[in-house]
Amino acid sequence: MKWNKFTLTTTTEAVDLISNLFDEIGIEGIEIEDNIPLTEAETKGMFIDILPELPPDEGVAKVSFYLEDLSDLERILKEIEEGLDDLSQFVDVGERTIEASETEDKDWINNWKQYFKPFTVDDILIKPTWEEMPKEHEDKLLIQIDPGTAFGTGQHETTQLCIRQLRKYLTPDSEILDVGTGSGILGITALKLGAKEVFGTDLDENAITAVGENLEANQIGGEKFRVLQGNIIDDKAVQDQVGYERYDIVVANILADVIILLQKEIPVHLKKGGIFITSGIINMKEEAVKEAMNQNEALEIIETTYQGEWVSITARKR
Repeated sequence: MKWNKFTLTTTTEAVDLISNLFDEIGIEGIEIEDNIPLTEAETKGMFIDILPELPPDEGVAKVSFYLEDLSDLERILKEIEEGLDDLSQFVDVGERTIEASETEDKDWINNWKQYFKPFTVDDILIKPTWEEMPKEHEDKLLIQIDPGTAFGTGQHETTQLCIRQLRKYLTPDSEILDVGTGSGILGITALKLGAKEVFGTDLDENAITAVGENLEANQIGGEKFRVLQGNIIDDKAVQDQVGYERYDIVVANILADVIILLQKEIPVHLKKGGIFITSGIINMKEEAVKEAMNQNEALEIIETTYQGEWVSITARKR
């Protein structure tokens, strides 16, 4: 089935008023395209390492909406034109042309699954729950993951860097803290590699459900992997529930800016001599993370590994 797409070219200053106009007309859901750069506060809040390069912001914006049924199109377009006439008395509505096109109906919720295929990290096979076991990998350690729509698939270089470091340092007695656990891929891999138990934290409440489902897919009991929603960086209640001087390994595959904040808190949760494995660090942020860790008297950097443009820094609690 095809959807009918209508795109209004206007100005960035008129977007909010036009969005409100569309809502009053009865248009449900819009798409806004512009080249306004993100502010420093916005990028900090999003913890983005690499921003897309945008063309110069010339004050032009496009506001699109989609219709399946065109029986009411004449009324909608008439009310848009009348509304733009009214708004033009208060704000520059720009070109105000409306371009019609067609777009394929897609299952956006599940469309991403076509890109998540089984992959290996050395002798570990990680595959989505809906894919069959490749015969050529039947001898490998199997990890089954369904990230849902909220978390990554684990194919990213940073996840692979963390898995290799976990394998290197964990023992059958290891208690693991997985900060930013997401789908639970690192914690589940640690358990499959023989770790004793895992405690995960994540800002997103969906992590609790995702980890539970992935534990079941891997035939691992829920008592082996507890998950808590919250921010370990500044929430005392979360810090208390996680526990102090308890973990042999803390793993955090997040982003450099978060790790810089996190390194101040993590040592109090590690046992003496415990290992702090980090990744999610783009190479241009490597020195900033190392500088922060080097200034922390409780941590000693013991290893740095690389894959593509990404970096994993491993430290030990003194």
